[in-house]
Amino acid sequence: MSCRRNGKRMKLLKIVLAISLLSSAHVSQAEIKALDRVSIVVNDGVILKSEIDTLVNRVKQRSVTSNQELPNDRVLKTQATERLIDNLLKKQMAERMSMRIGDTQLDQTINNIAKEQNISLAQLKQQLAKEGIDFASYRESMRDDILLGQVERAAVRRRINIAEQEIVSLAEQIKEHGQSTVKFQLGHILISHNGDESTEGLAKARERADTVIDLLNDNGDFKRIAITSSSGPKALEGGDWGFMNINEMPTLFTDAVKGKKKGDVIGPFKSGNGYHILKILDTQGQQQRDVNEVNAKHILITPSIILSDDRAKAMLEGFIEDIKSGKSTIEELAKEHSDDTGSAIKGGELGWRDPSVYVPAFKNTLANLEQDEISTPFKSSHGWHIVKLLGKRKVDATEQFIKNRAHQLLFNRKFAEESDAWARELRSSAYIQILD
Repeated sequence: MSCRRNGKRMKLLKIVLAISLLSSAHVSQAEIKALDRVSIVVNDGVILKSEIDTLVNRVKQRSVTSNQELPNDRVLKTQATERLIDNLLKKQMAERMSMRIGDTQLDQTINNIAKEQNISLAQLKQQLAKEGIDFASYRESMRDDILLGQVERAAVRRRINIAEQEIVSLAEQIKEHGQSTVKFQLGHILISHNGDESTEGLAKARERADTVIDLLNDNGDFKRIAITSSSGPKALEGGDWGFMNINEMPTLFTDAVKGKKKGDVIGPFKSGNGYHILKILDTQGQQQRDVNEVNAKHILITPSIILSDDRAKAMLEGFIEDIKSGKSTIEELAKEHSDDTGSAIKGGELGWRDPSVYVPAFKNTLANLEQDEISTPFKSSHGWHIVKLLGKRKVDATEQFIKNRAHQLLFNRKFAEESDAWARELRSSAYIQILD
């Protein structure tokens, strides 16, 4: 371990020395003061002061729009630092996994964002300009967001196991309650013990948690207190986890929210990370009605050490030409070439499914296709695809749909739990040196 630490420190010295030499070689002493500087070293990467300042300013801009009061700059800087460290660790994992977001996938995502807001791309650009956001910067920020989401899904999905009996049991509960559930908009604050699980360390964490409870019971602003105090993954969003029904929540929260109503503050209750505090920010009813299903065929090509992204995409472009010319069919090509072995043996057919079961890139591409239309090549967290939409239909909730819904709810719950554990493991195995 000491050799590894020493190696990291040598890399740190090289980074700082290189920046110093660059500064002295090209600028005057007065200009050096204005240069950006390295604030944090994370493994072989760095976080610049300007990155921290940019994120803090973005949170401030968002708070003006939402009329949200914020804590002082020192607290915001601390939370921004934590977020940027986590994000850089995920980017480094993405590099090790050879994951990247191409321009085509990025443009598709931004176009879908505009469509969801019922505006054109030009109107989206105008809206961003009014908010003082440069479109090129927004575009690269979206590229980062997509990459971070994909690497997290790819890494965490491998850690999730769902037993058939779990699905059956939850499906029975869903049927028993007639598909009608309540969704809770949860606010969450985690008071971490910072790795100190001694009696004294836990007592100090509990004391801080009790202080937060007192502030909340005294009508304190939950979101401001979360930004100030929480070590949770949504701290910079004011601890807001959005709407979830009870089956989607981490298991730790399910018993805590039962029977609670809007405005209730819950906790503190203890886990391996520290003490948790919840607030029911809002509730809404949810009644399952008709289900929109799609049927499609696809071909998946997974990039590897010997097959680059460009080559995978080019293969699929060649397949499209063969299909259009009548030289081959998507069924024949899927059986011969698709890396999705489950659908390949059926000529690439996926069967009738709720599109929400697919990863975002795949779901969004299907949403923009007409019947019998074949997409251009696009990339998801699984690899490169082309997909042909066979049909759409609206059906009543069926036994299979209920099982699919149960599986998705269990997956969402376990994903939240495993995502938090994965992030902690990334941190614990990383070399992090704060310079500024």
